[in-house]
This record gives sequence, C-alpha cells and structure tokens, in this order.
Amino acid sequence: MELRYPWPSEQLPAEELSPQPEITTLQKARGRRPNKAAQSSPSSAAAPDWLYHHVTVSGPDELVTAFAAAARGSGVIPWQLDFAVIEEDVFNLAVAQPGGRSRLSIAGCRILARQFRERVEARQARAAALVGRSTACPLDLHALLPAPPAILQLGPAHPAARAWLAENWGTADHLRKVVELPRPSSGRRMRKGCAVIGYGFFTDGDTPSAAIARVGSRWPELDFSLQPRPVD
Repeated sequence: MELRYPWPSEQLPAEELSPQPEITTLQKARGRRPNKAAQSSPSSAAAPDWLYHHVTVSGPDELVTAFAAAARGSGVIPWQLDFAVIEEDVFNLAVAQPGGRSRLSIAGCRILARQFRERVEARQARAAALVGRSTACPLDLHALLPAPPAILQLGPAHPAARAWLAENWGTADHLRKVVELPRPSSGRRMRKGCAVIGYGFFTDGDTPSAAIARVGSRWPELDFSLQPRPVD
C-alpha cells in the first residue's frame, strides 16, 4: 500500500504552506501541483487540469499601488478541520487495502492514521499562523474576498463551502504559484499618472471570473482584465 500525503515535502518555504488535508486528496489526484519552474516558465509546469491565467489591473497610479497592497496576503485559506475525522478516514482507507497489497496490521494502520493526523495538524497550524501576518502571496483571494468564519468551519470538502467559493471566487481553492508579472501590459497606451500591475497564477481547473468581477466592483476606478493563458 502507498499512501500519498497531500503535500510534496516538508521542505516548502513558509509562503507555500497550504492546508489541503481532506481525505479526498488521498482518494484521487487531479493532476500534479505545478513545480517552481512555473514562476518563470509556465509551459513546463502544469498537468492538464491546471489552468494558467494572467490578471492585469490598471488605473490611477495611487489606486493601483493601494490595490497591490490590499491584494497581498498569505495565500492560505484558514479552514477549520476535524482532525479526528481525518484520522479515521485514513485508518479506514489503510485497512481497506487488499491483503496482497497491504503490509500493515490493524494496529499498524492505526499508528499510520495517527501519524498522518499529527502531520496534518502541525502543517495546518503553521499555515493558519501565516494568515494576517504573511504577505508572501501577491494576489490572495482570501485577503480581497475573505471567506466567512461559518464557511471556514465547514472545511474545504463541504458542499456548502465549495458552493460559496464557486459563487464568490469562481474557483474552489486558493490561487497557486502566484507571481507578479515583470512587464505587464494593459493592451493600450497608459495615460500620464496611470500604472498597471499584472499577476500570473494557476488554478485547479477553474477560472476565477467571479472573484475578479467582485473585486472590480469594489475598485470601480480600476480596470481589471482576466485572461486564461496557454501553457504549451
């Protein structure tokens, strides 16, 4: 039996900590997470389910600067997770392995499930501690359009939580591998006193049109452009 943790390693820098320990991550893989090459060469970074996007924001210089500051955050959604349920789900998944594939006893499966829970708890605590403190993510949807506490308490796999994210963000997870674009363009000549900022990021199969529309309504003096981009 091979259990895959919902993160690549324990060596991730603090800004990449991301609470995703729902057991559904163990049961199916929706493509692999983009590697660090995505920051400079998105064409080599995404499996088919990952979509790459550009967002540009243009308008009066002082407002663009204010938006850039407001958009920064930890890049983490501080979900409230039921660790006992996670432990039990991992245990059930382990003991359900066919006899020829599993090399663990019942007691061994219980130990594995407890170790998995402890690792999830530790990682969740480190990730949640970044919220409101870290500004490592240049474009953080939770900073711009925070999920209500009642939604966060449901956890990332709950239908109501996913429905809220779909309605308000247009994507059921945070943006991945967010970078500021080095030479963004609004597609037209900028007037004096105006500026443009651009972001590149991946999403897990969705385009966050709802988030950009809602953010645009809160910053009506700015122009927002969201474009899915090819990765090949």
